[in-house]
Amino acid sequence: MKSNIVPRFRTGCLAVLLVMAVASKSSLAGKFTAEVLDADTGKPLPARVYVRSDKGTWHFVRSTAKNGSAVEYRVRRGPESFEMHTTVSAHRFTADLPKGTYTVTVERGKEYLPVTSKVVVGDGPTFLQVKLRRWIDMAKRGWYSGDTHVHRGVGELPNVMLAEDLNVALPLTHWVTKSHTPPTKGDKNTDVGKDPKPVYVDKTHVIYPLNTEYEIFTVNGKRHTLGAVFVLNHKKPLPMGTPPVGPIAKAAREQEALLDLDKHSWPWSLMLVPVMNVDLFELSNNHVWRTEFFFKRWTIEMKPEFMTVQTDKAGMTERGWVDFGFGTYYALLNCGFRLRPTAGTASGVHPVPLGFGRVYVHLPDGFRYEKWMQGLDAGRSFVTTGPMLFATFNGQPPGHTFKGLKSDKNDCRIQGSVESAKPVSTIEIIVNGVVAKTIKPQPVRTKAGGYVAKFDVAAKLAGSSWVAVRCWENHPHGRFRFAHTAPVYFDVTGKPLRPKRAEVRYFVRRMQEEIARNKAVLKPAELQEYRKALRMYQQIEKRSR
Repeated sequence: MKSNIVPRFRTGCLAVLLVMAVASKSSLAGKFTAEVLDADTGKPLPARVYVRSDKGTWHFVRSTAKNGSAVEYRVRRGPESFEMHTTVSAHRFTADLPKGTYTVTVERGKEYLPVTSKVVVGDGPTFLQVKLRRWIDMAKRGWYSGDTHVHRGVGELPNVMLAEDLNVALPLTHWVTKSHTPPTKGDKNTDVGKDPKPVYVDKTHVIYPLNTEYEIFTVNGKRHTLGAVFVLNHKKPLPMGTPPVGPIAKAAREQEALLDLDKHSWPWSLMLVPVMNVDLFELSNNHVWRTEFFFKRWTIEMKPEFMTVQTDKAGMTERGWVDFGFGTYYALLNCGFRLRPTAGTASGVHPVPLGFGRVYVHLPDGFRYEKWMQGLDAGRSFVTTGPMLFATFNGQPPGHTFKGLKSDKNDCRIQGSVESAKPVSTIEIIVNGVVAKTIKPQPVRTKAGGYVAKFDVAAKLAGSSWVAVRCWENHPHGRFRFAHTAPVYFDVTGKPLRPKRAEVRYFVRRMQEEIARNKAVLKPAELQEYRKALRMYQQIEKRSR
């Protein structure tokens, strides 16, 4: 039977293979059919589906509807680090399965409780009806989600976004890995030639198809890693390669685009922040997965001395990696670089569903793509891999700046709640990168099946400061989920925040190391950007404490 396949050509990510189940004359296969419904409304839902036999074999399904779709996703990085699922449209789906027992898990983004069922398939047909219950409705509260690091094809994104209930996807359609190569000639480009305008899947789900990733692994034809940076939401293809990065930043500003740092520990990351005036920092990046953490040794040699980064015999733990990112973000904020938080999965390359880590932006007047990007840039947001974190600071939302303060001593009242599918274990108030208060919440079960934990605390601030909230949700086998608000800022007139000396010295050391590492590789003008960043960090060090 002809299959409804969405083709994929990217390495490491296969496309959708959902096979229409046909009643087999052989006793080796049975017909399995299922549907996913909203538990409250009874309406069909798009969803992400996992089917695994009791022998450990993964199976993939296919829509039974002529206008339905199904996208298969198979990516493996290690024995326990893999993602094997199908995203299906809001129609029944089916598969031919050998006789046996199967575990079927159905999920939809972050706002529905997952359902796992045991299914026994015999000679005859087997039907499964799954009812997903929404534990929170973020859109009704004016919050809309996005993933700013996407490697899925534009053609398959409507299916996947609806299955994940992800409102904004920014696929990196221009992707270059070689130095001095313009993105128009990128070696990993996909879906080029799309009109640079929002593509509305429906009223609240949008693809913006012109975004660029510079991820440089080769310089002048030789293996030499620099790192990655994204240009998001630009209006025409970028004509320049890198290095240097200054012209890219200039072009991004001219096109009202945003610069996203990707990961914090690429070799060039700490140069990019001051030289490019980077906008976004991925608090949940593409090494944070639904499946087991894998990159335990990646850039472990770069972890700072001033930071507590959890390790074990294999290298960095998942918590260590997340704390490494948080600590770098905090140190950059302390230096005066007011990066706004975001989240990106690199779904399409790594074993992770689209939007597993996502950023929610508050749009109280309703969703429009342009307004969402403005809200992301303003920091009216929080990042999450699970919990939903709502907070105000002296009555103001994340991203706010209290300007022109006269006194060195100010109070900040932090109020809000965490709502989650599982009870959160800890809520923390972060002031200038330090956990100023730890709250042990008492989550209460909600009627919708989630949990809510409220908080109302005060923090005393000394001088110019920034304040944010984060929370942790424990999962089995040492796994966890987290959420983190964008910061608010308290600016005391004439007295900028003084960073910690150990933080700035780490940045200075990293620039000195990169200058030495790149001296025989980069041209003098290209190396000059590292020297510029070094001078900027050295100036900041003069006001450190």
